[in-house]
Amino acid sequence: MEIVFIYGASIFSVTLKKLFKDKAETIKETKKVETEVPREKPKDAKLTDPNYARDKIYKKGISLMADEKMEDAARAFEDALRIDPGHVDSLLKLGYTRFHMTDLAGAMDAYNKVHEIDVTNADAWNLKGLIYYRQKNYEKALECVEKAIESNPTDGMSWYNKACYNSLLNHIPEAIEALKRSIEIDVKNAKKAVRDKDFENIRADDGYRRIVEVVVLESVRQGYHKVGQIVWTTMLGKAEVEDAAKKLVEKGLIIKIEKNLGLQKIEEYEITPELAEKIGVEKKGFFGTTKKSQPVLVQHLKEISEDVEAAKTAIEKGDVKEVVSKLDVFIDPSKKGAQMIELFFEEHREIRLYKVRLNDRGFEYLQSNKQKMLELLDHIEMTVTKKLRNATAQNT
Repeated sequence: MEIVFIYGASIFSVTLKKLFKDKAETIKETKKVETEVPREKPKDAKLTDPNYARDKIYKKGISLMADEKMEDAARAFEDALRIDPGHVDSLLKLGYTRFHMTDLAGAMDAYNKVHEIDVTNADAWNLKGLIYYRQKNYEKALECVEKAIESNPTDGMSWYNKACYNSLLNHIPEAIEALKRSIEIDVKNAKKAVRDKDFENIRADDGYRRIVEVVVLESVRQGYHKVGQIVWTTMLGKAEVEDAAKKLVEKGLIIKIEKNLGLQKIEEYEITPELAEKIGVEKKGFFGTTKKSQPVLVQHLKEISEDVEAAKTAIEKGDVKEVVSKLDVFIDPSKKGAQMIELFFEEHREIRLYKVRLNDRGFEYLQSNKQKMLELLDHIEMTVTKKLRNATAQNT
């Protein structure tokens, strides 16, 4: 039995928001643009920190980027560079804003200045590749992203971009290998790939079809057993899901089950018991609901309760980085992500949204939404308490 691309406890999250506005502006971006606004420094920092003025203007530019005011943001970064012409972060953000303003020459100029300071800067190489990608000069884009990978071989998005450029150049084996590497680094790239038009040239390749199978397999393992649910969670077409499910059944990775619902027959898929044992999939009860022993459920609930308290404490302290870290516990599938999806699906979605907004807008957003976040966590805590009481009562 061949098992292709099994990635531990990775879980693809559901979102109803359109993820990508402009191909070159989003799917191909290097790392997430830094938009967190750190807390204001004490007044005496103005006297002790020689970079205070520069950093204050730079943070203003980040805030303007978060509000999608690119022209104002560009002016802020230019002001920061007047104070410190060699500030690499300001140059990178200036290039990024100019790129979004379709000033490709201005963006390239900013990235060239970064490389005058540090020729190995991976972000600048990857962003240069985006400029050539926008210009449909895929050979040059590929050269740039290869230099980015030389400098930072663990950046999954650079490998993803390399796969895209190779696909557009009809370099099929190279595209598949780069895409596999990007997925090894970040399994979420598999979900991006199945909807990316840049991979039209490689869709017939067996390696690409296996990537589609990865996405379907992960969705089933997450708990979405019907074809319609898998289509919703993956954004794949129904025919693609059915074909991938058929291949996974043939490989012995999932099983197909027919259930009677009144006069209707409903088809569902589940991970095979052998594979479930290896990758930690929980067994299902008679009616298809998750079947857990009470001690395991109680332990999960207690851990969630402790994590809720830690998150509330971080919010009260007002430390953005700590809050993001504490919220990530509820999202990360290797931590409490799986349990949150199962027990608190709607709340899990809200927490994901809060984390994104905190990364984008930082301290200002935390202050404005502090009460809402605490109320959400209080609601989770009260629900956990009720579930713990019920579980205890069933055991007595």
